[in-house]
Amino acid sequence: MLSSAARARTNLAVRSGTSAADLHPEGTLMTGRHIAFMGLGSMGGGMALRLLDSGFRVTVYNRTRERALPVAEAGAALAGSPAEAAASAGVVLLSLADEAAVEEVLFGSAGLRPGTLVINTSTVSPTYARAAGARAGKAGARWVDACLIGNPAQAREGAVRVLASGAPEDVEAARPVLEALGSSLVVLGPVGLAPAMKLAFNLLLGAQVASLSDAVRYGERAGLDRELLLAAIGGSGFSSKVMSFRAEVMRSGAYEPAAFRTSLMHKDLRLVLEEARELDLELSVTESASGYFERAIAEGKGDADAAVVGAATAATSA
Repeated sequence: MLSSAARARTNLAVRSGTSAADLHPEGTLMTGRHIAFMGLGSMGGGMALRLLDSGFRVTVYNRTRERALPVAEAGAALAGSPAEAAASAGVVLLSLADEAAVEEVLFGSAGLRPGTLVINTSTVSPTYARAAGARAGKAGARWVDACLIGNPAQAREGAVRVLASGAPEDVEAARPVLEALGSSLVVLGPVGLAPAMKLAFNLLLGAQVASLSDAVRYGERAGLDRELLLAAIGGSGFSSKVMSFRAEVMRSGAYEPAAFRTSLMHKDLRLVLEEARELDLELSVTESASGYFERAIAEGKGDADAAVVGAATAATSA
């Protein structure tokens, strides 16, 4: 027979749309203890495992079921659809490739229940984030942008930087999840600001990688040894952690598995350029850099790491 405390916890769970296991012993809600995790790509898989390690209940969905199996083996529940994953979770966390995937999974398949907290880690435009947040609000749900700065290894270890934006009370509700995912949390303000900062970071990344590619192409044509040049750049004061990493990828030619796919780099630069047009800005360096990744995609290298532009553009310039 259930004790009076257990009955109270069960009744509160029923009223709140969660489960009794998501409540403190005192009967208060543990916001976000059960997470529906959508998208288990190179970043998402590590993030889901990190949340499991941190004590969260996680139900996962991925379009390609095989990619979800390692997370399921680590203790996550495996759902057959977005709707099944989101059915009893208080938090829906998205780690998807683009706006179309967010649209399909969240607004098409999953269905938003009133009170659901949506944490979107997918890189989308600020304009889309604000519109999606408003749509979630009309459904009685809440939306928090949570843009991550880091690579898949850092995602697995909880060592990414998290850029968050949203209503203060919603960001606070998401804080336990965000702090489990990252080593630092920067709260920027209303919905849309974290995507803007993430795109500014990725603009810089794309321009750096394209410039590195040019430096290597020039150096090789001028007679310099490619490996020596890349090692010198990577270890110089002109470099950065990101450039050193990509210089080593270019040097080794190990473009797969990708830390950041060429197709996603190109997508993010196009998002920046679309936003810039709305803001009446001309970003000529970004426009040029976007072309490098577009050519690599045309050569069938969209799934390779963004550093592949060092090889792709070299082939087209000969």
